[in-house]
Amino acid sequence: MRRKVTVIGAGNVGANTAQKIAQKELADVVLVDVVEGVPQGKGLDMLESAPVEGYDVRIVGSNGYDETSDSDLVVITAGFPRKPGMSRDDLLMANYEVVKSATEQAVRQSPNAILVLVTNPLDAMCWTAMTVSGFPRERVIGMAGVLDTARFRTFIAEELGVSFENVTAVVLGGHGDTMVPLVRLTNVSGIPLTELADQATIDRLVQRTRDGGAEIVKYLKTGSAYYAPAASTTEMVESILKDKNKVLPCAAYLQGEYGIEGVFVGVPVKLGARGIEKIFEVKLESGEQAALRKSADAVRELIDVIKKSSGAAGQHA
Repeated sequence: MRRKVTVIGAGNVGANTAQKIAQKELADVVLVDVVEGVPQGKGLDMLESAPVEGYDVRIVGSNGYDETSDSDLVVITAGFPRKPGMSRDDLLMANYEVVKSATEQAVRQSPNAILVLVTNPLDAMCWTAMTVSGFPRERVIGMAGVLDTARFRTFIAEELGVSFENVTAVVLGGHGDTMVPLVRLTNVSGIPLTELADQATIDRLVQRTRDGGAEIVKYLKTGSAYYAPAASTTEMVESILKDKNKVLPCAAYLQGEYGIEGVFVGVPVKLGARGIEKIFEVKLESGEQAALRKSADAVRELIDVIKKSSGAAGQHA
C-alpha cells in the first residue's frame, strides 16, 4: 500500500514540502488549506509536473480533512508568518489556535500518524499538538534543529570556502534567539572549527545562525524563509518513512534528559518508522548546559502564556 503524507498549510513552506516529498516519491500527498481553491490549484499544478519530473505519486488539494484519513505522517506548517519587527513570540496565541484546530481535525482522521510541526513559535506549537492529540512523545516532533544546523553549516562553509557537505554541526535548544550552536562539536571533515577560525569569527557565525530567520524576513519584507525549511522538513519525513534512523537535531519532549522536564527542546534524536526512536544525551560543558536550560526556560514561558490564555491542559506523559 502507498504511504500517505498530509501537509497542512499550502503556503510557501507547505507547498514546497509537498513538492519535495512528491519528487522523492516518498508518499502520496494531501495538501490542506483553509483558503478555497489554493490547495486544489497548487496540488493540481504539482501533479501536472509529474510527467516532466518523472515521479508517480498522487497529489490532491483539499479544504477539509476527509481526504487525509489514514495518513502515515502529518506535517503542520499552517499559521501566520512573521513580519519585519515581529518576534516568533508575537505569533504565539494566533498560531496556537491554528495548530490546535489542525491537530484536532488531522488526528481524528489519522489516529496512528506521526506529527511533524513546523509552525512558529515551534517548540510551543509542538507542546500544543501533543497536548491536543494525546499522542506519545515519540510521535510529535518539531522541525527546527535541522534548519538551524543547515544555516550554521552554510555560514561556516561560505566563510571557509569549503564544501557544504564537509561541515558537520549540531544546534540544540529552542528555535529562536536562545538556540545553542555547539561549536565544540562542529568540524570540517573532522577538523575542529576552533582550529580553522578565530573566536571573533566563530561568534559572528553563531550570531548569524541565531538571526538566520530574521535575516531572510528582513530581505523578503512580506514573508519568511521557505526553501530551506521545506528541505529540512522533507529530510525528517524521509528518515521516518524509509526508517533510515538518521540522527538529526529535532524538537523533542524531554522527560528528564539534559536535566529538563516537560518542554520541547531541540536535541539530537534518531528518526525512524516509529518517529523518535531514541533521544541522544550529549555530555555538555557547564556553559552549554546553562544555555540549554535558558532556552528551555524560554519555551516554558510561552507554554505558561498558552495555559493562562487558553486554559489548555498541562502535563502530558
